[in-house]
Amino acid sequence: MSITAQREAELLAKVPTGLLINGEWRNASDGGTFDVLDPATGEKLLTLASATSEDAMAALDAADAVQAEWALTAPRERAEILRRAFDLVTERKDDFALLMSLEMGKPLAEAYGEVTYGAEFLRWFSEETVRHYGRYITTPEGKNKVLVQHKPVGPCLLITPWNFPLAMATRKVGPAVAAGCTMVLKPAKLTPLTSQLFAATMMEAGLPAGVLNVVSGASASKISGPLMADDRLRKVSFTGSTPVGKQLMKDAADKVLRTSMELGGNAPFIVFEDADLDAAVEGAMAAKMRNMGEACTAANRFLVHEDVAEEFTAKFAAAMKALKPGRGTEADTTVGPLVEEKARDEVHSLVEAAVAAGATAVTGGAPVEGPGYFYQPTVLANVANDAKILSQEIFGPVAPVTTFKDEAQAIKLANSTEYGLASYIYSQDLNRMFRVSEQIEFGLVGFNAGVISNAAAPFGGVKQSGLGREGGAEGLEEYTTVQYIGIADPYAAKK
Repeated sequence: MSITAQREAELLAKVPTGLLINGEWRNASDGGTFDVLDPATGEKLLTLASATSEDAMAALDAADAVQAEWALTAPRERAEILRRAFDLVTERKDDFALLMSLEMGKPLAEAYGEVTYGAEFLRWFSEETVRHYGRYITTPEGKNKVLVQHKPVGPCLLITPWNFPLAMATRKVGPAVAAGCTMVLKPAKLTPLTSQLFAATMMEAGLPAGVLNVVSGASASKISGPLMADDRLRKVSFTGSTPVGKQLMKDAADKVLRTSMELGGNAPFIVFEDADLDAAVEGAMAAKMRNMGEACTAANRFLVHEDVAEEFTAKFAAAMKALKPGRGTEADTTVGPLVEEKARDEVHSLVEAAVAAGATAVTGGAPVEGPGYFYQPTVLANVANDAKILSQEIFGPVAPVTTFKDEAQAIKLANSTEYGLASYIYSQDLNRMFRVSEQIEFGLVGFNAGVISNAAAPFGGVKQSGLGREGGAEGLEEYTTVQYIGIADPYAAKK
């Protein structure tokens, strides 16, 4: 059953439209606002307060004021807040799923999947909070004791992308809360509504005022610039494009800020001649079409052994052609719109350039006529290895297929990119999995699996895909500093 306009209006009325600073929702200091649009229609959903530089500094003031007290809270107390937040988000899955579908465009089924995925970071880090161990040992020569403890790094700036409005917030807020850090959260201007509702939920779960502050706004630089120049900020965590990440790293260098960067990707999806092709197609659909292809982990290049390329491409194109574009709230929709008109135009320009260079559109290849920012699910065959579409992150429902002759060439093609985030291997040879995984330069490898992201696993890339890890035990380490205390061994004189 499709969602009614009344249901949408009732949900939007629940979303706070102000800035969250020191536990209070307030207007922007200059009264500025910005609109959030529905990408399926281009129509306005809500108008939010647009943070100024002064508002950003007020948020940091609030975070800094409570940092010392928050750092000293018992781990169990922080864990219980996260667990209550997990329960509340799970109970309100209908609201969160619908809100994400409205502002980002993804079908409701996918949005429910993100609620499950995003909430799990809250549960995972609630459990990790009380299992964050230091160590106590004797030095090798026996003269001192070594005490190592992990301390919260301090106030953090968390900058989230538009494509996973809930999960990217929980993946950063969860470990920050677990470690005892205070935060200033800057959601993406295209999809800030979910973060607004999530922040309200965190407050309801018992998070003290000032620990989490939210400054949505039309200008990211007006918010991040003054914050990163302030001595009180101790960490920035960013998920987004590589060019922006590089600039933030340059800005962070002036204050030697701790940084976590989850940047762009150019994921290869490698199909070897011994692969189960039906399973490979199923995995390809998951790896390519999750979030309409608007994911940094999305399969961007399909490298298929020449012996099976024709069969794989035909099956893959048939599966893509069967998808039904539509507004995410409609019951029969299986692929939503792209997030904005600019994104759709950039995707189409890549397709046009590939076709002009000799590629064939087996299915799709054009925008969908009518309102909204829809693009046809597309499979391109005979793509040249030097085509721009193979070197640039597509971020849309387009799958370029190229071929390779042997394992060595597959590895060479996979590594022929400055990015190194996600990768996928389809083969029935376990030894090949180990060989190829050892040689390809990617932080994530899916073996006969099209979706591998999980709260319990360390997520992150190499090369220009970023540094640091989110999720897993490693995700908590990103929000702590290590302190070593050397203690004179009271028994050393007797030894």
